[in-house]
Amino acid sequence: MAIIEKLHILRFRNLDNQYLEPNTNTNLFIGGNGQGKTNLIEALYYLGHNRSFKSKNIKDVVPLEKETLQIDAVVDGVRVFLKKSKNKNTILFNQQKVSSNSKLTHLIPTQIISPDRGFVVGGPPKLKRSYLDWGVFHINPGILKTYKSYNKALKNTNALLTNNNTKQLDHWLAQVATLSVEISSARADYVEKLKKTPFVPLKELIKQNNKFDFLLQSGWTKDVNHLDQESVYKYLIENKGSFARIKHLNYGPHKATIDYYINNQNEQHFSRGEQKKLSLFYWITQVLMMVELNIKPIVLIDDVSSELDQEKIDSILDFLNKLGVQVFVTDIGNKPLSVDKKRTDIYHIDKGVILKK
Repeated sequence: MAIIEKLHILRFRNLDNQYLEPNTNTNLFIGGNGQGKTNLIEALYYLGHNRSFKSKNIKDVVPLEKETLQIDAVVDGVRVFLKKSKNKNTILFNQQKVSSNSKLTHLIPTQIISPDRGFVVGGPPKLKRSYLDWGVFHINPGILKTYKSYNKALKNTNALLTNNNTKQLDHWLAQVATLSVEISSARADYVEKLKKTPFVPLKELIKQNNKFDFLLQSGWTKDVNHLDQESVYKYLIENKGSFARIKHLNYGPHKATIDYYINNQNEQHFSRGEQKKLSLFYWITQVLMMVELNIKPIVLIDDVSSELDQEKIDSILDFLNKLGVQVFVTDIGNKPLSVDKKRTDIYHIDKGVILKK
């Protein structure tokens, strides 16, 4: 179970030396546009991933005239220190150096719902893979090694194809085949677990008599058995010429995606509003699954009222409260939210300064 007990954002975008002791349930941050609400959500995401969901450039998140970002927190009794600059990255757990981001992610599982990040239903395949692999990792942390090995094999394969060098190609294609089956199997197992999770009882979000489904598209053509190493390898060898002409491998787990359906209707036929609501539905279903596996993630929801009406917002916050997960939510404050005041801390953000109400 992940609970942020103390949080000190020393330097992150416009947040400078901000300290708080969050509520173990809901933390609501209210402020106008451009005051730092999304920056706070981004800082919390950074704490759990050592990267931003908005930018790959470290300069974008380091405050002006500063050289580093720095976040300090106590999570489940562990003192977490994160300091990062263009040339140096430091992660400490209880003053002991941590060499892997995966340890940070495992300690602080963080589920984010943000318009800036996009929505999984109707969203790009990259975001759908991120949604899927976040869950796969947290129930099977050992899969990370397989992902890294696959990326290495893919990189080497593409380099050989780019340079028209076929001498070592069969070796790396064999690696791709073996590792891709491991990834596809882990993803397929996770999807089956997710399908067996009782769908979220939020009638305010989705009509309960609707039939929901989602299908994992493996990234291979339909005539390839993506769970059989021999089938994958045979396809790769038979199509080496095609890959050589386009100079990269255009099939595999790195091209996987998810197709979502309601009542047998594909997501592409949904309105933008339906895509948003269904995305929230699946994000929260994933949180529910994690809770049932005794993995309680921290949930980040940015700019909640810009996407949903009050009834839906209240029902989501109430449901997450009942799950017992820690929630950080931001809002512009132009409509009242029916939060449980006994289980909610309310803050105001103004020009990067966070004050508890």
